[in-house]
Amino acid sequence: MSTSEVWYGVITSRGPRQQEPRLRVSDHPFFRGMNPALIEAAGQGSVDTTYDTGELLVREGEVADRFHLIFHGKVAVEVGGSEGIRRTVQTIGPGEVLGWSWISPPYLWQFDGRAVKETRVVSLDATVLRQALESRPVEGYRFLQRLLPVIGQRLENTRVQMLEFQDV
Repeated sequence: MSTSEVWYGVITSRGPRQQEPRLRVSDHPFFRGMNPALIEAAGQGSVDTTYDTGELLVREGEVADRFHLIFHGKVAVEVGGSEGIRRTVQTIGPGEVLGWSWISPPYLWQFDGRAVKETRVVSLDATVLRQALESRPVEGYRFLQRLLPVIGQRLENTRVQMLEFQDV
């Protein structure tokens, strides 16, 4: 990534790609209808990034310091299998979110997130987001109400995949 600029709290990172329209946290479906003050606070220092096919957004075991809002593309949520083989638990796309390991200690990713095709995200800084949620308990609760179904779906998909691995 060669340049960065701040725009409405979002740092836009660009490599050699043509300039694309800037993304806003408030435009992502996950944040629709949420308190504008929470969105502004949570979006401070966010980064608009494009990932190439095969590139990792998050790596299992590394520090979970971002909450990714997917605007374009697809991401495979992967878990380690036997003999070091990565298995896709779920594929997520535009309008979905990646990452919840940043919410509570030890703040380590439990999965890999790999771009299946070119993928554009806005990544929120986890520390800033936690502070925004903690300082606004009512909005923080609403945020968690939106996030819990995502967590539940990922866990269910993982369970199903693990059962399939055992049958192989």
